Amino acid sequence: MPLSPLSPAMAATFAPPVMAARRWLDGVSFPPERPLINVSQAAPAAAPPQGLRQAIADAALHDVNAHLYGPVLGLPALRAEVATQWSRAYAGTVTPEQVAITQGCNQAFAAALATLAAPGDEVIVPTPWYFNHKMWLDMASVRTVALTTGHDLLPDPEAAAALITPKTRAIVLVSPNNPGGVEYPAALMRAFYTLAQRHKIALIVDETYRDFDSREGAAHDLFTDPDWAQTLIQLYSFSKAYRLTGHRVGAIVASTARLQEVEKFLDTVAICPGQLGQIGALWGMRNLQDWVAEERLEILRRRAAMARGLKTLEGWQVLGCGAYFAYVTHPFTTPSPEAAQWLVREAGVLLLPGTMFMPDTDPNGARQMRIAFANVDCAGIDCLIERLAALPT
Repeated sequence: MPLSPLSPAMAATFAPPVMAARRWLDGVSFPPERPLINVSQAAPAAAPPQGLRQAIADAALHDVNAHLYGPVLGLPALRAEVATQWSRAYAGTVTPEQVAITQGCNQAFAAALATLAAPGDEVIVPTPWYFNHKMWLDMASVRTVALTTGHDLLPDPEAAAALITPKTRAIVLVSPNNPGGVEYPAALMRAFYTLAQRHKIALIVDETYRDFDSREGAAHDLFTDPDWAQTLIQLYSFSKAYRLTGHRVGAIVASTARLQEVEKFLDTVAICPGQLGQIGALWGMRNLQDWVAEERLEILRRRAAMARGLKTLEGWQVLGCGAYFAYVTHPFTTPSPEAAQWLVREAGVLLLPGTMFMPDTDPNGARQMRIAFANVDCAGIDCLIERLAALPT
């Protein structure tokens, strides 16, 4: 029976990469002595701390409002807490009215884009890119303009400037980067901010992994500009720091005027973010600073183990390593999609090929792979390196 009409933009959007990779596991068995090492997805695999779970449980049992519709832009207490902590962390001024809570950071990106771009407009995105950003741009019929990066995976503001046209609406940066792992220097962030400001376009900065940045202090000084809200749109996720992936809690920090437009989008899509997840996020922000600091140190230990191990692998080259990710070139003669599927069968390792983060026309993707190591402890990383080292190239 033929399908009813299908949106051309949706039909042209590629399938979710993580789900596609999981299908490579079908029919493959992993013996007890060599279990699967899954480094395909950047999401905490453990539950939140006991205190946070208790706060959610108490709200579920005793707070009737936790089960009702809430404010479209999020709980006022959580918006105020973000504003207070951000103002302190970035040495700038963020007000509660400049914060909106969303159903995860992907929704934050979609909502921000909905206020910026119409079909046929353009958004500049460095490659390798976060595939869900590309997927949403495709669904919205907004043209993704690829900004190629070099071996350090750092985008060049001058190269970006050459790509700006009258249709350009925004530049998107992710730092620490997904999939590359690199941390963008503060001066580079400022250069992109100045570029966006000069051309009167938006700078969208996704800082989902800000809690695991290896640098001390603020990663940039953009919020110190009194007029930051005219240019900057910051996105954040509570999922990684507080292990709230299943509760879908994210945030947009932007101008009050833009958030009035965001409210239209959020009211239409979800009406309001989930109450219990917000309650958990608020409790975490108020009570888990020391715990998050220790989580960061553990991720940094795993990052060091990953970087150390990769240096021992003949034929592998590290392009970026930080936050949850290592981004590498592989030594195999086959392109990365075939090599990644071969790794499942031959090494019991599931990772993602670089082609999932690149335009089809970019040959670099066939030589690259992403390793999401945050869910593998240091001993597991050593085991991963041993398996990769044993493979024929």
